[in-house]
Amino acid sequence: MNLDQVKTDIAEALSVLSLEQRIEAVNALREVIHAHSPFAAEPVDFVRWVPNSVVEANDYNPNSVAPPEMELLRVSIMADGYTQPIVAMPEAGRHVVIDGFHRNRVGKECDDVRARVLGYLPVVEIRASQSDRTDRMAATIRHNRARGKHKVEAMSDIVIELKRRNWSDDRIARDLGMDADEVLRLCQITGLAEAFADQSFSGAWEVVNDSGAGSEILSDVLDDYEAPAGNRILHTWDKWECYRHGFYAERPPGGMSQEDGERAYRDFLSDLGRFERALQVIVREWKFSPEHYLTNERMNRIAWLGQASVAQALGIPSGCRAGYQLLTDDEKYAADMMALKYLNQWLKANGRNQVMRADASGRTEAELY
Repeated sequence: MNLDQVKTDIAEALSVLSLEQRIEAVNALREVIHAHSPFAAEPVDFVRWVPNSVVEANDYNPNSVAPPEMELLRVSIMADGYTQPIVAMPEAGRHVVIDGFHRNRVGKECDDVRARVLGYLPVVEIRASQSDRTDRMAATIRHNRARGKHKVEAMSDIVIELKRRNWSDDRIARDLGMDADEVLRLCQITGLAEAFADQSFSGAWEVVNDSGAGSEILSDVLDDYEAPAGNRILHTWDKWECYRHGFYAERPPGGMSQEDGERAYRDFLSDLGRFERALQVIVREWKFSPEHYLTNERMNRIAWLGQASVAQALGIPSGCRAGYQLLTDDEKYAADMMALKYLNQWLKANGRNQVMRADASGRTEAELY
């Protein structure tokens, strides 16, 4: 067989087709090649281009990227092109994103990128064996964690859902790339006793009512003070000052709407005097929350300080953190620098190395993609 002649014939056949027909034909050719490829078991062996209208975000993605980083991703794609496809699961004529949430957004929302890729997106389909929702959630976590970034609240929600679907702690740890303590800490964030039903210490979550008058929930299931590998310091959720100030509350206090909470969040961060006073309380008077969170180099410690400050001063939960996006770019920078100042104060006071802004945000360029 003359491969050069085959290539010439294919090129001539494609050249007379319309744009839509040519894209369809290219996808069909790749599918045939993939079926006979020695690498057919690898999803990346077959990248297809699909209309962006049939690519949908999942409802559980625990990763997040702020607008400045989204702009960096747009610039990266415009300069270098799409170097990684979107990982998705086909479902009823759609492609539900498993990994590539932000590549999907940029391809749809950024006019220059959307125009260049003709309203299409590059997609690979994850293995059919991962079709169950829990398997897809686990796959998303594995992709995100490989890049070192995830939102702790969303991660906690996913762990709880997996436990409700009868996943054991061992399976969660194995399939999500965690250790047992990390699974435990994510369960603790919710405060749900059911999350610990299969633990040997589950009795510690039961209500004690020996006297018949009042009750107490005992939840100190970790040692009070612990310094594991990596110099992390861990405390149980019930000791976190941020938790007691409403950081994890479902809604803003006092009947405030979500929108009101976000505006109050914005107003607080834009008032650097109020923001600084709250930061001073956190780094000088709080013991457990700063030790637990500010020793975690993989998280966005600047964001946590901002969210904790709003909770400390106003009782407004982190769920209103979208208020940060209502700030101007100058206000965001000023707030970030204020939080960084007090992060470094705390690190220095506790015998730890001070950090630059990029290190404090826990981000790497790779995770944006």
